[in-house]
Amino acid sequence: MSAEIVEAVKALGREKGIAEEKLMGALEDALLSAYKKQPGAARYARVRMDRDSGDFIVEEFLLPPELEDQLLDEAEEQATGALERRVDPETGEVIVPEAPDIDPGRLSDFEDQIELRDVTPHDFGRIAAQTAKQVILQRIREAERDMMFEEYRDRVGELITGIVQQSDSRYTLVQLRERVEALLPKSEQVDGERYDHSQRIKAVIKEVSSSTRGPSIIVSRRDPELIKKLFELEVPEIADGLVEITGVAREPGYRSKIAVVSHADGVDPVGACVGPRGSRVRMVVSELRGEKIDIIPYNDEPARFVAKALSPARVREVLVDDSNRQATVIVPDDQLSLAIGREGQNARLAARLTGWRVDIRSETEFHKDEESSYEEEETGGRCAAILANGRRCPNAALPGSRYCGLDAHQALANKDTDRVGA
Repeated sequence: MSAEIVEAVKALGREKGIAEEKLMGALEDALLSAYKKQPGAARYARVRMDRDSGDFIVEEFLLPPELEDQLLDEAEEQATGALERRVDPETGEVIVPEAPDIDPGRLSDFEDQIELRDVTPHDFGRIAAQTAKQVILQRIREAERDMMFEEYRDRVGELITGIVQQSDSRYTLVQLRERVEALLPKSEQVDGERYDHSQRIKAVIKEVSSSTRGPSIIVSRRDPELIKKLFELEVPEIADGLVEITGVAREPGYRSKIAVVSHADGVDPVGACVGPRGSRVRMVVSELRGEKIDIIPYNDEPARFVAKALSPARVREVLVDDSNRQATVIVPDDQLSLAIGREGQNARLAARLTGWRVDIRSETEFHKDEESSYEEEETGGRCAAILANGRRCPNAALPGSRYCGLDAHQALANKDTDRVGA
């Protein structure tokens, strides 16, 4: 081993951020493994390397018989569970475990009782150089994987920009930076989107896990967090905390609704997200490749929030049932299909955004249902008159009549309808 290799190890350690002693120790372990594979190798040995010159020697431990027996007994006690015989589930063969060996670190504790002998092979230089190269490269790769994992493990939910490297039916490979790649699985891709080679795309980091081949970074184009991060990128008020996105309901590739609220007086949250002439929201829509986005002002009052969430449809009235978190929404007849949306999409997104069950009814349908639900009473009970707002009169009916004492309501007795003013 030459001093040049030692210098190369030190330089690589500084460049990659790997402790120099860690690399040197790895070299010694690898050289010992290479020595043990040679015919006639000593059972107990170690490799020592000079940290300056790069020279190394292989030393054999000559243990007194009593000490060897003592250390072997200790090793057997520590490996009691591992020494049990077991059956290979595939072949059915009984596997007899090998007897445990003495830990080299334990031998160092008895150096005063152990004689050392130089057993360095004469032709070991070539093997040592080849082994050193392999170990250095392996440890560098391991260190790079560890550093990459540490770098990305805390970045889940963060927006990243990458370049598409290749794509197939299972996933798309996205390069984040040199020697760092992420996977965009089919389950995290938007239906209808194409990812061409060298195309630049934005995504959010969904998951980071460690594996033998390095950190596995999973990114997503479907996650609702992507919309939040894109608006944060385009809208300074969101980045500064003046405007907050309180909720996102998304059907990737088709339509999304976001609820926004302002934390500063004089700042319009919807206007801030839309931007001058729609420039900000247009940038987000462009990145999402035409996905429609409705920006809804958040409201603590459920009825108002639900009504706004059904945008672009106009809402006439919202009746809320707080105990069941259900809202009955009444819309003009010509707004019913718009409120429900194609295949119920608008209503579905509104329900997801607000957290309320939403039942959308047209005015005509609602009034018919109200009328049919009234029980006709010959005497006493509640007045059967239907007011202009579609509600039933709350007054009590007069004895012997279906209506209360109001003249307009009594006049309904001679008509074919219970609606006032009809």
